Amino acid sequence: MSAFDVKPLDPSTWQAFAGLVEAHHGVWGGCWCMGFHAKGEGWGKSAALNRRDKEALVRQGRAHAALVFAGGECVGWCQYGSTDELPRIKNRSAYMASDPVLPDWRITCFFSGKGHRGEGVAAVALAGALDLIRGQGGGRVEGYPEDTEGRKVSGSFLFNGALSMFERQGFGRTRLIGKNKWVVTRIVS
Repeated sequence: MSAFDVKPLDPSTWQAFAGLVEAHHGVWGGCWCMGFHAKGEGWGKSAALNRRDKEALVRQGRAHAALVFAGGECVGWCQYGSTDELPRIKNRSAYMASDPVLPDWRITCFFSGKGHRGEGVAAVALAGALDLIRGQGGGRVEGYPEDTEGRKVSGSFLFNGALSMFERQGFGRTRLIGKNKWVVTRIVS
């Protein structure tokens, strides 16, 4: 893991982030990691509009991620943000059914580039996101990982991360919101 560095997604790292996304055809059908942001003008219409909207959010300081670098190349990330910044989550009906107290921060998605999968990029990104959150005042952090224990799961379904990875970072299970999807929390100070 020591071969990686973590930097925040901001205007100075935008090109490295964009390069990784473009190398993977916009990631998940052109999402550009916009799926958890509020629906904007370009949301879901095209990869080009998602790219434009994501860049605008980054330049406004309204999109956050811990970018993982190997040398000068961005190889993955963990997206995080406030509930205002990232209001959309999967399994929302089940999540809202328990009348939750909203967290200060959400961790919504991970991505590891081809050639770097299985190298711990997601774990480095999660640790980096927690460090960045700490630097921004900390608070209650929530994630929505998939429990993979005892079953084989395609990596494409682990965009929210694996439960075991969150637990290794000190998160505790709060409640189940899907067949194998958990809400996990941790206080970062």
